[in-house]
Amino acid sequence: MPHFHIEYSANLEGEVDMGALCQAIRAEAAEIATFPTAGIRVRAVCVDHVAMADGTPRHGFIDLSIRLREGRPDDVKKDALTRVFAALKDFTAPAMRTRSIALSAEMRDINADLSLKFGNVRDHLEDIA
Repeated sequence: MPHFHIEYSANLEGEVDMGALCQAIRAEAAEIATFPTAGIRVRAVCVDHVAMADGTPRHGFIDLSIRLREGRPDDVKKDALTRVFAALKDFTAPAMRTRSIALSAEMRDINADLSLKFGNVRDHLEDIA
């Protein structure tokens, strides 16, 4: 863990590079000690049908949901959330200069007893040393 799930409005396609945003979020998360590198997952899903604010179809949104195993102190989670949200804001700043975009982020704990995991990513990480 953690898992970063981005939902974004379809009207941002072509204006915000979502693949690059996923990489920016991953890179920031990898710098945060509380997030084990092997557990980082970032994905983005386009939402085709959206109605926002006054109904103007040009309004867009990016919502970032972060799920991670329970047990971290609140101050550690708040710091991590603040850093990742700053990366999101920095990445989208150019697009936000020319259009309406609502950004949001939320972090939720996952109950370890009710969340099964299996994988061999750690076995295939490149040795950076």
